[in-house]
Amino acid sequence: MATNLEHPKADPTSNAEKAPENWTTGDEAMTGAQASYLKTLAEEAGDRDAFDPSLTKAEASLRIDALQEKTGRGADG
Repeated sequence: MATNLEHPKADPTSNAEKAPENWTTGDEAMTGAQASYLKTLAEEAGDRDAFDPSLTKAEASLRIDALQEKTGRGADG
């Protein structure tokens, strides 16, 4: 009996990073991990107003990206 299961390595773009606005769960409330990290980044950036507890997952992701760039915390290296 043969089964036709998808192999993740057979289609390398299947796990490609999607823009937050294209996430199927992007309009859900941000996760606890996002909230915690966003608070930390906002404090490090000296921008406490950057944290908003009502952000969605997608909005939080975009704000985290911006604050990482501002603080240099998320820089690859």
